[in-house]
Amino acid sequence: MLEILIGLLALAVGAGFIGSLSGLGGGVFIVPALVIFAHMPMQVAVGASLISVVATSAGASVAFVRDGWTNLKVAMVLECATVTGAVIGAYLAGIVPNVVLELLFAAMMLQSAYFTVTKRGDDILTKGDPLAVRLELAGEVPDLSGNLVHYEVVKVPQGGALMVVAGLMSGLLGIGSGALKVMAMDYIMHLPLKVSSATSNFMIGVTAGAGALVFLARGDVATTIASPVAIGVTAGALAGSRLLPHLRVESLRTVFVIILVLIAAEMGWRALSGI
Repeated sequence: MLEILIGLLALAVGAGFIGSLSGLGGGVFIVPALVIFAHMPMQVAVGASLISVVATSAGASVAFVRDGWTNLKVAMVLECATVTGAVIGAYLAGIVPNVVLELLFAAMMLQSAYFTVTKRGDDILTKGDPLAVRLELAGEVPDLSGNLVHYEVVKVPQGGALMVVAGLMSGLLGIGSGALKVMAMDYIMHLPLKVSSATSNFMIGVTAGAGALVFLARGDVATTIASPVAIGVTAGALAGSRLLPHLRVESLRTVFVIILVLIAAEMGWRALSGI
């Protein structure tokens, strides 16, 4: 039993560490780690991952909210969409066959790899659309010299639609769907990238929490697995966040993309071969 717990902790620490360095979160890596290396059923891995995502998001969001990087108004508006999607996804996860979940996970890995490769700089707008102005979603972000730069927000309904998909994937697959959330806010709504990442990090915990409640109510969360996984992922994420400022993450991007593509290939192969 002790060996199993140590093994789970080691897997979780590694997943949290890589997830923190890549900016994709630990859930992206802990689910395949539990399925491929620990040979756990997909639903059990998803339930444990959702608990770990809540824990890591709560810890990492404190600094972003305190320092003003998180746009709480945008987060509150978009959470209506992501939580709706997460509850539906968590419900469907109990009835959707493993083969479908594994194929969906493989597709999400490829989407995350594409997002990592095509991530671009800020495109700050000085004029928002009427709905965003009415909801007062604009904000300010410091530039490289420390001066505050005002930014506006556009296309809230389109961003909300993609957030429903992000929530659905989070509830189905036990991941934070951070790549989809950042894509919605950065690409579609034109929030600055750092604001998008900080706001996404805050939203991930709320979204995963909604999905986790459905898993808990259904009895699909094994506490003996979820507890060491949550502790390990959180520890790995904290270690990664401390190391991150000292690394040239750009040079690691290729490694992360290769890992994501290999995970996608492994999960896709498992689904198609019926392992």
